[in-house]
Parts: sequence; C-alpha cells; structure tokens
Amino acid sequence: MKILNTQLPDVKLLEPQVFGDERGYFFETFREAWFKQHIADVDFVQENQSKSCKGTLRGLHYQLQQPQGKLVRVISGEIFDVCVDLRCDSPTFGQWAGQYLSAENRRQMWVPAGFAHGFYVVSDLAECLYQCTDYYAPTDEHSIKWNDATLAISWPIIPEQALIISNKDANANAFSEAALFDKPSAISSVTKQGNCDAN
Repeated sequence: MKILNTQLPDVKLLEPQVFGDERGYFFETFREAWFKQHIADVDFVQENQSKSCKGTLRGLHYQLQQPQGKLVRVISGEIFDVCVDLRCDSPTFGQWAGQYLSAENRRQMWVPAGFAHGFYVVSDLAECLYQCTDYYAPTDEHSIKWNDATLAISWPIIPEQALIISNKDANANAFSEAALFDKPSAISSVTKQGNCDAN
C-alpha cells in the first residue's frame, strides 16, 4: 500500500498495489497490522455503504461525544471527498482537504477523529464504503454548512447539474457557530462553541 500526503498532514490517501491479468485484477484493501503501524493505531467497529446519484452532496458531518475516524473508499463511480479539521489546538484547525476517490483510482482517504466529513458525487452514480472507529450515534450527529464562507471549500460543483442535498445539511450550522473539539490528541468530549479563542 502506498501512502500519499494531502493538504493536511493527518489526512492520508492510501493507494493499493494492483495485480492484474487476463482474468481481471486483485488488490488488498486493508491490513490491520500495517494500518496500525503506518497510519493510525485504531480499531474499526462499523462499516457503512452508501449509494448516491450525480450532484448529491452529503456533509459536512461529525460526532462529538463519539468521534469517528473514517477510512473512505469508492467501489463504483467517483466522488470529491472532503474533510475539515475541527480540533481547536491543531495547527491545521479550520483547514480542509479534498481528494477525488473513484473505483478507477482505487484510493482510500483516512479521515481522523476530530474532523468533519462530506463528499460530492461527480459521476452518474457512486457507491462508497467507509469503516468507522466508533458507532453511528444519531443524537450525537452535528453538521456544518457545506458552502460556509469561512471554510471556503472549493467543491467541483457541476454548473448544469442541480445540487441534491438533504434539508438537514442545507440548514446546517455555520462554522462560526459549530461545536468544536478542544484537544486534537485525545479528542476531548468537552467542546467549545464557534471560535476557539472566544472561550
């Protein structure tokens, strides 16, 4: 597995070695011991799959009391995958990383706990798989508006394609109003609201 850097040092792209012949191909998508040694010493407890049509934007989502690290990959189609650092004490606080993940490039993105996550579908359809380091907790889910002016994420929105987004995501909090993580290392359950310097 090849490790590729992103705009944020803690967010990594993983690119597999593919073995192909006239029958097709084979590649390893995950090896626990290797991941713990080279990426993060975490355990995955839940795996999710989603299917979305072109123009769908999901995010930006995160959990506070049960923060989730996510290993995201695409098994059909292509997405633009985005994460935002919400850890107040992090040197990259408030910064974002975005990468194209597709069935063709077979890349995975590691999004650590303490980040908000979302994606935009650029192909006709896209199916995503993501492993999580904690369980989904509906009462602990938070969202930040996808087009927040402060974050200024450069989404590759297709001009002629209508944006498909849930009401919840369309009415998400601004970054300035969002609950944030105090400590990047332990990911404290104690949070601050909005600007980290204000409290």
